[in-house]
Amino acid sequence: MSDASRRPDAPEPAPGPIPGDTIDPREAAHFGRMAADWWDPKGSSAMLHRLNPVRLGYIRDQIDRHWSGDECDRRPLAGRRAADVGCGAGLLAEPLRRLGADVTAIDAAPENIAAARAHAEGQGLEIDYRVGGVEVLAGPYDLITSLEVIEHVADTAKFVHGLAAALADDGLLILSTPNRTSLSRLLMIVLGEGLGRIPKGSHDWDKFLTPEETCALLADAGLEAIDVTGLSYNVMRGFALSENKALDYFVTAKRL
Repeated sequence: MSDASRRPDAPEPAPGPIPGDTIDPREAAHFGRMAADWWDPKGSSAMLHRLNPVRLGYIRDQIDRHWSGDECDRRPLAGRRAADVGCGAGLLAEPLRRLGADVTAIDAAPENIAAARAHAEGQGLEIDYRVGGVEVLAGPYDLITSLEVIEHVADTAKFVHGLAAALADDGLLILSTPNRTSLSRLLMIVLGEGLGRIPKGSHDWDKFLTPEETCALLADAGLEAIDVTGLSYNVMRGFALSENKALDYFVTAKRL
């Protein structure tokens, strides 16, 4: 296959954000500017590289629990369809493919999708990358992930309804997002962005969602939150799953 990052029968991706959809063009442009060094563990996405192992551990635990999987199985998603919404340059999409899933990954920034396709081709991974928002999903998907994305969309309710509409009846939706607390403002914006650990302008604290708000959005879309787990950060130990949801948290949901 000449292009390992897109199936030959896949439709051509949309040329860019579609007016009236869930994409915030300013957010797409901001993250698109980071595309060139997204895969550099010391670049602008360094914190995502540090976070990724924790993300993958959480996702693996949830899929094993939901589908009664074998924790020793190296391809627990074999035969299943997965979608990563807001995929950036593919930091999560590639591991999902290695876990066996048939992966569709979408992002609002064309620059990110170009970087994702190039990297996947270099790794010999077949991933269906598409430019656009939740509107371009073609479900049903057994697993949908959207990590650190909902706080960047133009319409959170429409976004969650779009995710729900693409989810298979026995599927799992996994989200993560910062909590709207004084701690998240301090660590992510005042210190993180202020000290250059996170690219300046990456977050708008007023758009952060509490766990209660996220669960309410899910319920309104016909989904039930079956797990809410916190994400903590320690300067010495880095990121870790936690009962404390004050900084950031994961939510796993299924159909009611």
